[in-house]
Amino acid sequence: MSYVDELAARARSLATPGGPRRILGIAGPPGAGKSTLAEALVRALGEAAVLVPMDGFHLADAELARLDRAGRKGAPDTFDAYGYAALLARLRTPRTGETVYAPSFERELEQPLAGALPVAPETPLIVTEGNYLLLDEEPWSTAVRPLLDEVWWVALDDAVRVERLIARHVEFGKPPAAARAWVLRSDETNARRVASGRERADLVVTAGNPLDT
Repeated sequence: MSYVDELAARARSLATPGGPRRILGIAGPPGAGKSTLAEALVRALGEAAVLVPMDGFHLADAELARLDRAGRKGAPDTFDAYGYAALLARLRTPRTGETVYAPSFERELEQPLAGALPVAPETPLIVTEGNYLLLDEEPWSTAVRPLLDEVWWVALDDAVRVERLIARHVEFGKPPAAARAWVLRSDETNARRVASGRERADLVVTAGNPLDT
């Protein structure tokens, strides 16, 4: 059995068809592999789960410019955290027959897309991922964390993670030097800010030991 199968089995145990809907959070620093793990889990679980990423609540570039936060895009205050919490609360108590439409994030545009992810009322498990699910600051700690049944932390060697982030920024249009500067200035600031969240996770998933509890 692969580690994804083991993790999928744990995720599946959180929710039973016909029972109350559950929400699983996947947290970790930028570039650790949160999206990759969340997508793999949802593929493994099929119709039992749907992915609703936190990145759909990025503030649009125009609003970041108005707030003078464009140079810190990706920091906690560049997300609509209360809007994210409101969606999670709505997802926890689905209405009979109501499909909820959640936002996604388009990496090529670097912008959120409203109403892109349909969540059917019968789906028993929501998987959500983002840097700040275990951040010990308001509103994340008070408005978001209580809505998550479990939160897993994805850990990766920092050197590998940084190079992965740089390659991602280059892939989506930044020149290599600018990509490295952005990662070391912005992404790594955010990585340090969330690092203590590992201690509050229900499970730590690492490349070398994927079921490190």
